[in-house]
Amino acid sequence: MIPDKAPKEDVFHAGGDLKKEAHVPNFEKYKELYLKSIEHPDEFWGDIAKDFYWKSKHTGQFMDYNFDVTKGEIYIKCMEGATTNICYNVLDCNVHERRLGDKVAFYWEGNEPGDEMTVTYRELLQQVCQFANVLKSQGVKKGDRVSIYMPMVVELVVAMLACVRIGAVHSIVFAGFSAESLCERILDSQCSLLITADGFYRGDKLINLKVIADDALQKCRDRSFPVQRCIMLKHLSKEVEAIPLSSQSPPAKRPCPDLQVPWNPEVDQCWLSLLSGVSEECEPEWCDSEDPLFILYTSGSTGKPKGVLHTIGGYMLYVATTFKLVFDYHPDDVYWCTADIGWITGHSYITYGPLANGATSVLFEGLPTYPDVSRMWEIVDKYQVTKFYTAPTAIRLLMKYGCEPVQKYKRDSLKVLGTVGEPINPEAWQWYYSVVGEKRCPVVDTFWQTETGGHVLTPLPAATPMKPGSATFPFFGVVPAILNESGEELEGPSEGYLVFKQPWPGVMRTVYGNHQRFETTYFEQFPGYYVTGDGCRRDKDGYYWITGRIDDMLNVSGHLLSTAEVESALVEHEAVVEAAVVSRPHPVKGESLYCFVTLTDGVSFSRTLEAQLKKQVREKIGAIATPDFIQNAPGLPKTRSGKIMRRVLRKIARNERDLGDVSTLADSSVIELLFQNRCCGAV
Repeated sequence: MIPDKAPKEDVFHAGGDLKKEAHVPNFEKYKELYLKSIEHPDEFWGDIAKDFYWKSKHTGQFMDYNFDVTKGEIYIKCMEGATTNICYNVLDCNVHERRLGDKVAFYWEGNEPGDEMTVTYRELLQQVCQFANVLKSQGVKKGDRVSIYMPMVVELVVAMLACVRIGAVHSIVFAGFSAESLCERILDSQCSLLITADGFYRGDKLINLKVIADDALQKCRDRSFPVQRCIMLKHLSKEVEAIPLSSQSPPAKRPCPDLQVPWNPEVDQCWLSLLSGVSEECEPEWCDSEDPLFILYTSGSTGKPKGVLHTIGGYMLYVATTFKLVFDYHPDDVYWCTADIGWITGHSYITYGPLANGATSVLFEGLPTYPDVSRMWEIVDKYQVTKFYTAPTAIRLLMKYGCEPVQKYKRDSLKVLGTVGEPINPEAWQWYYSVVGEKRCPVVDTFWQTETGGHVLTPLPAATPMKPGSATFPFFGVVPAILNESGEELEGPSEGYLVFKQPWPGVMRTVYGNHQRFETTYFEQFPGYYVTGDGCRRDKDGYYWITGRIDDMLNVSGHLLSTAEVESALVEHEAVVEAAVVSRPHPVKGESLYCFVTLTDGVSFSRTLEAQLKKQVREKIGAIATPDFIQNAPGLPKTRSGKIMRRVLRKIARNERDLGDVSTLADSSVIELLFQNRCCGAV
């Protein structure tokens, strides 16, 4: 599970003085704590629970569960019977008990440079209580579902915490999703109210959010589910004189007074108007530890979106602990996670985890390349960011522009770098470590899912030696295993299905409204295990390497090949900045490899380069992995959150024009370019 001692070869040690101040100071200490967390979880997590406020204590077992479908219904319970309120813990306790009222909770950085504001813990508590009272005045009560469809503004955090304060369940929909996607999620969770904004800029692009929201509400009405209330925040269209509180988001630097905002007086209400005269005090609703906290839908890339349900107590403990240890959080840190709150990363590591620790965070509305490719490093220097968490997609994008845009800025405040969202290829890891962190910052490459709630495989800064591209070891309380297709556990160096043998406090509890789907998706294939759906390799040192989704693995002549492994081999070539590999039917081999490569600026695609790339894959993986097709891809079809839409790439590889819903693409014009560039032999 974990090695007896820290590996000595092929690893990176970083941290410098960090080792003296880290919460988990060395590998032996990590191992000791880890063994305690799996052998005595009640004691391990019980000690952590003492740092939080509980209105009443739990009864019975600390953790109770069944992972085996052959023994009855699947269930996970943590601290059942205990009552608390997560909003009270992350705001009231910080303001009144820890005396952090004047501490900055968020530095908000807008899309345009200079579009900024600061909100303290006291101001955030006041705004949350006010808006919680607004929700109550609209008839929202404990257990009701509220849909939130907003840009990255402070009011998004206010809305979600206001729901939690009164015991309502929030369902946040990423503001890049289409009206159909929003409608589908509102219907599935039967939301009684929608919170949205007029619009926002993403780089140069104007997103008219209210128009999309109205379209979604009309689709709901057409399906006999009218949403009675919609609260709209004026983000782009508000006037300066309409802002009574300095702690509310200021007018955008690029205002849009002529923005067409449709208005239905029977349904729509203005956020600011509703706050007028509302009390800044609101008693929290005390909820059971296992009451629902939020619903968050998976992207739907593998079928109908699943409403992943997380509950209050265990999730709070887990995200607070993972944030504190994985980022080695200290009170003077300034932390920045570049994700969107519309995804689980934003829930766990922008809102709940940092706030539970009384942290100061950067909340960023914009893009890493706007108005230029140095934007991220400018922000790091501006706020003296110490802990930085971003996606491999963003790292590869910025690698394309070289070192100069990074080195224009000092970045000397940085202490820990993190990655999230997908396995990072070793080349991107090396660039991130060497150029961005100047070889002095540990890189925490975190593996986890919407379903896991928080990090499950990750290095710990200055505690676990790093291997570029490896998710390293399990977090406390997490017991991984690798299974073959027959469901047998593999020991030592091995490759197969990644599963977990027991729950941790933050794991999902069910698929909202469809427990059968929860059991079928995660527990039926291998009874007794939670199945991640990811392939994984464990090396001789006990390090775990995620090889990609099982459905992203290719069966070529009976050999299972990981698309992530082939992509990594391609990107090792100095001419390639990003690669995506999909399958294409083959009459003999079953499946063939069709590769899309994005080249470094100034490099032209040629037969010579194609031959070099095929040779590189052959040498890195073996002849069986030699690509059949390599296509020049000036850009890849990505969602606005930066994920590659492989479904679309598979269609292009097969020359199929029926692409389905592509409304979440950041740039749909890239599709026609890719069709034009298709490989000649791929008919």
